[in-house]
Amino acid sequence: MGRGAAEGRPGARWVLLWVGGAIRLCRSRGRGIDLGLFPGRQECFFLGVGAGLIFYFRYEKARMERKRVAEAAKGVGRPKVGGPFELLDHTGGKFGSEDMKGKYSLVYFGFTHCPDICPEELDKMAQMIDLINNSPTRTSSTPSLLPIFITCDPARDTPAVLATYLAEFHPSIIGLTGTWEQIKDICKKYRVYFSTPEGVQKGQDYLVDHSIYFYLMDPEGDFVEAIGRQHSPEQAARIIGEHIGDWKR
Repeated sequence: MGRGAAEGRPGARWVLLWVGGAIRLCRSRGRGIDLGLFPGRQECFFLGVGAGLIFYFRYEKARMERKRVAEAAKGVGRPKVGGPFELLDHTGGKFGSEDMKGKYSLVYFGFTHCPDICPEELDKMAQMIDLINNSPTRTSSTPSLLPIFITCDPARDTPAVLATYLAEFHPSIIGLTGTWEQIKDICKKYRVYFSTPEGVQKGQDYLVDHSIYFYLMDPEGDFVEAIGRQHSPEQAARIIGEHIGDWKR
């Protein structure tokens, strides 16, 4: 613990020292240091400064940890998540990976005939969208969030089917479909597992087994973080909002 006052001067001086992992207001008398507190304006001033420093250091520590997570996702030796693609959106127009550039994208893979999990996750996605869009920390320069639903069941999920289905959850969600090979390719690029039963006849009902994650992609199209079912809408929105706030800082 270092000295915070000049030696040999009469009276007491008040200094901020790092003691036991925390910032403490200490009183120095000559060569000695008293770890007591001084009541009055000086105490309020020093405590205010100390509290501000603690908040700043904690915020920076959390920000650097988020940056480490994001950079680790791009690290050498780690499997790449994402990549170039071109599909059809729910209006019938073309939509590709280039359309995601300049925005944060939240990508979810599912299918419209899913009886429970997909509706639950899309309800959660809708809440996340509103929480992020209505955040008081958003500014005009903050990158926007692009919510995307990619079907794992292109045989049944046409653009028209996607449009009707997604309208029940949130108007800003973009639905994407394509050929079987296109969907297989993008699922491979995003490391998404999906499986349909063999020998299904036309018109026969079936379920699709698939991974259950939201994939957060940054404005350059790089993977940032996967958000699972264990996150509440509020927790997920906080994670996404922090990454958006950190962009290019």
